Amino acid sequence: MLGGSKYFGFRGQRLNLAVGVIAGIDFFLFGYDQGVTGGLLTLGTWVKQFPEIDSVHNPTNNHISTIQGITVASYNVGCFIGAIITIFIGDILGRRKMIFLGSAIMVIGATLQTTAFSLPHLIVGRIITGFGNGMNTSTVPTWASETSKSHKRGKMVMIEGAMITGGICLSYWVDFAFSYLDPNPVSWRFPIALQIVFALLLLGLILEMPESPRWLVLRGNEDEAMNVIAALENLPVEHHIVQTEFMEIKDTVLETKAYGWADLFTMGPERNFHRVVLGYVNQVFQQISGINLITYYAPTIYKQYINLGDTTSSVLAACNGTEYFLASWFAVYTIERFGRRTLMLVGAAGCSGSMAILAGMNYISQRDAAAAIARGHPLVGATPSGIVSATFLFVFNSFFAVGWLGMTWLYPAEIVPLKIRAPANGLSTSANWAFNFMVVMITPVAFSSIGYKTYVIFAVINAFIVPVVYFFYPETAYRSLEEIDNIFRQTKSGWAGCLDVVRVAREEPRRYGKNGELLVDYEDTADVRARSVAGGAHESNEAKGRGVEHAETETGSGESSTFEKRAYAHV
Repeated sequence: MLGGSKYFGFRGQRLNLAVGVIAGIDFFLFGYDQGVTGGLLTLGTWVKQFPEIDSVHNPTNNHISTIQGITVASYNVGCFIGAIITIFIGDILGRRKMIFLGSAIMVIGATLQTTAFSLPHLIVGRIITGFGNGMNTSTVPTWASETSKSHKRGKMVMIEGAMITGGICLSYWVDFAFSYLDPNPVSWRFPIALQIVFALLLLGLILEMPESPRWLVLRGNEDEAMNVIAALENLPVEHHIVQTEFMEIKDTVLETKAYGWADLFTMGPERNFHRVVLGYVNQVFQQISGINLITYYAPTIYKQYINLGDTTSSVLAACNGTEYFLASWFAVYTIERFGRRTLMLVGAAGCSGSMAILAGMNYISQRDAAAAIARGHPLVGATPSGIVSATFLFVFNSFFAVGWLGMTWLYPAEIVPLKIRAPANGLSTSANWAFNFMVVMITPVAFSSIGYKTYVIFAVINAFIVPVVYFFYPETAYRSLEEIDNIFRQTKSGWAGCLDVVRVAREEPRRYGKNGELLVDYEDTADVRARSVAGGAHESNEAKGRGVEHAETETGSGESSTFEKRAYAHV
């Protein structure tokens, strides 16, 4: 049946769009949370309210830099805890309820931050906000991936990544606009409070959206799963496409139903641990690229290390966020055309080159600044090397947006099998937050201690990422989630499969075309045929076994009958 008013009456493309919009709101909120604090760190009323983290008047004080790092990174501690919790309760509550719970917790945390009058109060609020965000960022990519068509999955999740930069962009401009109210506390309280609006939107919408059909099958609710698939396809439940997709999902669930969270660390035919490692390392790579050095501290970098004024620093940070947002859309429209691997490789190489140039320019800036102070004439305003540095902060963001911004919310969610998808995504997301915390925590201390060498470290790390992606990460573009499972089943056993999987993914025929058209029917796939042959052989062997057993029984019966006859004759 095509009727019904569920999901706000949306079906087909409109329903898929609605899922994308809600996922986008969540990641917009995520980006806003990440960016909003960075623009407040140099605000007069902020440092007056929280003098313990006043690096404006104490730029070389390592203790204050450390406390500032702890305060900013406390949000990531909460995110890490939220991601870990998702490992254990994600498959119990389901995708929608996890997002609802995470959003409710974020409202509480944002309220505490907005009303903070002491540093401990602020830190507690940031931890609670992060706790809810950790739940959401561990769940939303999975929910979006499991309700998307294979040819649109990459684009949808990359839009989520673009929305992160949209949130960052808005946070910078809101911070800049409200900085004119300084020294009124509204100048920092309103920007923090604004995130509550986005969380309330999620609370009001998410439970009216379809649950993941894969999670529904996993929980035994097959009728509802078929209804969701039919709604997403805008087809009757009885349609061949709906039934084919349902059977593909069901077969995968049956094969993986015995898994538990401990199976994240096992290999076997599904290569769970191999796939978990790929997702985990993918998230680690995003963070150790150095992106949050810029996201959290852009205004501080422009002001303290490039020697720009307050207004210029705030405007440049906001422009940086805007350019970051615009650059992210390149990946949205090329993720399927160029594939995951190409974007990751180009992104890492570009980030490495940008960091190398930033290191060189900052070395020159520090050398010139020290020489000017020695002459008794400190530099005023930006130098040529400072201008180049400011430019390459934009360039770095562009390469990162293309290769790594949305990728780490797409790849880990699609690379793991269904049964462990929720705990695996929670684990990989926890890596994101753990290394996010590390980068955000050490950045103020690193800048005050080793200066330009901070950029050298990140340049080397990004260069290292390139060969790792090339040799170990298989292409997943245009693949259904079940096709990806099959690719890993076909790789060599043991650790040799870690290199072999790239070859298998390259050679394995696709089941779906670039427009989502079915190229190979599920029943005609090599995997299903192999199982059918194996099943037929098994049944044949069983039949033969039953025949032998029957013959033996008859022989035994005959022998018994003859013996009885002989005994009777003897008597």
